Amino acid sequence: QVQVVESGGGLVQAGASLRLSCAASGRSFMNYGMGWFRQAPGKVREFVAAITWSGGRTSYADSVKGRFTISRDNAKNTVYLQMNSLKPEDTAVYYCAAAATAQPMAVKELYDYWGQGTQVTVSS
Repeated sequence: QVQVVESGGGLVQAGASLRLSCAASGRSFMNYGMGWFRQAPGKVREFVAAITWSGGRTSYADSVKGRFTISRDNAKNTVYLQMNSLKPEDTAVYYCAAAATAQPMAVKELYDYWGQGTQVTVSS
């Protein structure tokens, strides 16, 4: 049983940076892989980035490589998504999720627990 809560979203202009946080808690959550997904208006939820608590292994969607960085602070039970050079197409609700495997999974169907989402809006 894992709970995840996202925060840090907001309204920014193109080219700006934003840092999202995902606080995790619950039974054996350190055995899970953590991921960030996003869902734009009228579109399906898509993979953004993933990381493991233990080894810090990461995976990124091609659309965010070089701009976004996922990281974790085990002492704070928190996963971060540093988003730089934001574009209008990055506008979406961003979700943090936990998968029952110690792998940086990119498939949303493999994730068991989801946060409520945090809105990121990037203006031109």
